[in-house]
Amino acid sequence: MPPVAKVNQVAQVGRGVQDGHGAQAAHEPPAVAWHALAPDEAAVRLGVDPALGLDAAAVAQRRAEHGPNALPEPPPRPLWRLFAGQFKSPLIAILFVAAVLAVVLGHLGDAAVILAVVIVNAVVGSFQEGRAERSMAALRRLSELQVRVLRGGAEQAVPARELVPGDMMLLAAGDAVGADARLLEAAQLQAAEAALTGESVPVAKAVPALPEATGLADRRCMVYAGTHLSGGRARALVVATGTHTEVGRIAALTERAVEPPTPLERRLATFGRALVVAAIVLFVLVLALGFARGLPLADLLMVAISQMVSMVPEGLPVAMTIALAVGMQRMAARGAIIRRLSAVETLGSTTVICSDKTGTLTKNEMTAVALWLPGGEKGGREFEVSGVGYAPAGAVQHGGAAVTMAAEPAIAALLQAVVLCNDAELQAPGQDRNAWSVLGDPTEGALLVLAAKAGVDVAALRSGAPRTAELPFDADAKLMATGHEMRLGQEKGAAGRCVFVKGAPESVLRLLSSAARTGEGGEGGGEGDGGSEAARAAAEAMALRALRVLAVAVVDDGVLDAAAGFPPLAGRARLLGLVGEIDPPRDEARAAVAECRRAGIRPLMVTGDHKLTGLAIARELGIARREGQPGDGHDSAIDGSELERMSEPELMAALPHIAVFARVQPAQKLRIVQALQARGEVVAMTGDGVNDAPALARADVGVAMGITGTEVAKSASRIVLTDDNFATLVAAVEQGRVVYGNLKKVILYLFATSVDEVIVLLLALLAGYPLPLAAVQILWINIVTEGTLTVNLVMDPASGREMQRPPVPRDDPLFSRPMLVRTALMALTSAAVAFGWFAWRLREGVPIETVRTEVFTLVAVTQWFNVINCQSSTASALRLGLLRNRWLLGGVLLSIALQALVLYAPPLNAMFHTVPLAPAVLLPIVALASSVLWVEELRKALARRVK
Repeated sequence: MPPVAKVNQVAQVGRGVQDGHGAQAAHEPPAVAWHALAPDEAAVRLGVDPALGLDAAAVAQRRAEHGPNALPEPPPRPLWRLFAGQFKSPLIAILFVAAVLAVVLGHLGDAAVILAVVIVNAVVGSFQEGRAERSMAALRRLSELQVRVLRGGAEQAVPARELVPGDMMLLAAGDAVGADARLLEAAQLQAAEAALTGESVPVAKAVPALPEATGLADRRCMVYAGTHLSGGRARALVVATGTHTEVGRIAALTERAVEPPTPLERRLATFGRALVVAAIVLFVLVLALGFARGLPLADLLMVAISQMVSMVPEGLPVAMTIALAVGMQRMAARGAIIRRLSAVETLGSTTVICSDKTGTLTKNEMTAVALWLPGGEKGGREFEVSGVGYAPAGAVQHGGAAVTMAAEPAIAALLQAVVLCNDAELQAPGQDRNAWSVLGDPTEGALLVLAAKAGVDVAALRSGAPRTAELPFDADAKLMATGHEMRLGQEKGAAGRCVFVKGAPESVLRLLSSAARTGEGGEGGGEGDGGSEAARAAAEAMALRALRVLAVAVVDDGVLDAAAGFPPLAGRARLLGLVGEIDPPRDEARAAVAECRRAGIRPLMVTGDHKLTGLAIARELGIARREGQPGDGHDSAIDGSELERMSEPELMAALPHIAVFARVQPAQKLRIVQALQARGEVVAMTGDGVNDAPALARADVGVAMGITGTEVAKSASRIVLTDDNFATLVAAVEQGRVVYGNLKKVILYLFATSVDEVIVLLLALLAGYPLPLAAVQILWINIVTEGTLTVNLVMDPASGREMQRPPVPRDDPLFSRPMLVRTALMALTSAAVAFGWFAWRLREGVPIETVRTEVFTLVAVTQWFNVINCQSSTASALRLGLLRNRWLLGGVLLSIALQALVLYAPPLNAMFHTVPLAPAVLLPIVALASSVLWVEELRKALARRVK
């Protein structure tokens, strides 16, 4: 049926394709029971050719008709709601009380200023929160589900929200299902449907139609949105999208879950409540001293309330939100997509990174470089393979001379097996790609390149030996098998039926027949080769050269029973040979590993490869010590079978010396994570497979691979690496430390600039002086002056020294002892110069309004210098400068401009009880205010000398 006819047929069917849950065309029945239709009938009903999929025009028409494949999302909060939310703070209530009190006392100007400050604060807070929400929404879009579809005869990856009824989905183990779909093909397919049906174990799926009355949980020929595949592969026809899916019908699932507060947010909330208590105590203390002095009640109440407000860091929650959002944006720019906010803060505390090898520490650009064939006097022969990359340019060689398949029939048999027992496709350069590439697993792609180098016609071979059954790669068994009906009959054992097996050498060798194991019999079995022992020795020799080794075998005249799995093949296989592939380490991985070491982070390799292969790569990258290398590095490797035999005490004792966990079963990753955590480690774990999900979820920071990772692994993780690169993860750790460090800078700044005002006020009350600051001046300093600087301080970039310090302890106090020392030093210096100036100017007979204006300006200027102080605990501010943070520079300039307005704009003079100051007065004020900078510079110099 031509595409136009298909589209017209779908248009007639209308929304009836939506699994019966939407509006129907007039001639359609109330619902379509897709599980009761045969695959061909479902395809006709949807007007699609399963061999080609939809074309672009049909996709566009159906998307216009059915809309995006997405559940309804609550709209972003409008500006007015963000603005109203700013008035929920207890601090705002306190300010409103102060405004009412000012009106009652007849201070209308003060009341107007307080209300203006509240509104300005709400506007700024609304803008910052809105910006943070938009940033996080943009980051969520970066980690949207991707699905593979067949459109116009070509396979392509598209966002799940772009699926339409009639799309052909290509599914494999680990994939999340993007829409409700009718299975057309299925091989060993299992789906985890607990989220939809409550079924706790994966459900086996099959293609045959079922009775119309079959319940949802028993519809074995359907897969549903919101579930994922735990095994096998399939082709499925999308029948329902968006709100018309089964998930879309469940109202509870349409509500967006609100992410709970992170541990840091909870600590800040507790911290804030303690400060509120301290502020109330201060309020009572100021009132008591004022009453003892006999000060006017009106002025005393206003100042006490304002001082109480100054003690509470109202800018801290907004600053934290912005810090996390900025950190997420910076990590996304480096290739790390944050899926959980808590990951940002946990990254800074990471002490161990458990990393996969392939694609993370290495380039995942596999190249077959060696073959080993059983037989001969020495038990086997090794051949070299020339050429690099995916271009089929090169040859199989022995002793430097090219070898043909005609001269070596055993090579032909081996290459035949690796082509047929293979799901990858080799793609030649074309319009959309400028080089040879592989569609599918790189390891399998390298096998196709190997065959092409030897002159094998891959397409002709596959068409001449159609696949009759298959067992997809099993991560636990480390095997893959395919059954074929051989029509070529060119090689011994090739005619008729046979089963090809490939996988880890130790797994394949266990399947060999007794004759092959002992080397007694026949071609390809290895006459006199010592059987599996010779193959095992050859595999270990290849692994020592950092090669990934695959063993390939055949079961002659065998039939593959997919339901029975691998056990029936045991004792029947004949070894065809070994293939050694090299995956070179990433250029940047060695530097990233070294950076981890400097930062007090221990890198561990957790790989499915042979332990000798893993250890060779680990030594090359610096994860493990080389033989004879001095130091306390970790230098041992253990494999999954050794790990299985270890008791918990034995594992705990061995952990400090292990650099590589090899041939690890996915379930064993969870045990490794738990053991490390039991030692007090904060663990980041990478993973890409469906069975990695438990370990990713249990790790403190689960990290999924964005390129090779399954959707299940991504869903279980907190971070997704878009480039699968270990260096990207290390860069994310650095940014996690930057975020936490910037929050500590803000806390230090808010405290230092609040405590000095309290000290000046208390000294004035105790010494019998008038109040040094008016209430509105205190509010201006703490809400406007601080507000222009606090949020911008969290935008500080990395200093370059974050990875030269040990990880942040999990119980690191928000206000540590070194911060207390710095706060005391800066606050006491600021208070000393402010109170000293205040007392001196009063003795000079300067009018009180002028003196208050001078003290007001002096305190504001010290805050500008203090924000520069807070940028680093040891580096000189004179070397850092403001230019490294343009946001902070802009905030300081804005603060200076606003302060000038308060001093020199007549309307504001009346409102804030200020008078214009002459330049001759401003110069000594600025000079005195800079003393906080010089005192802190002296402390930093001493700290650097001590280090």
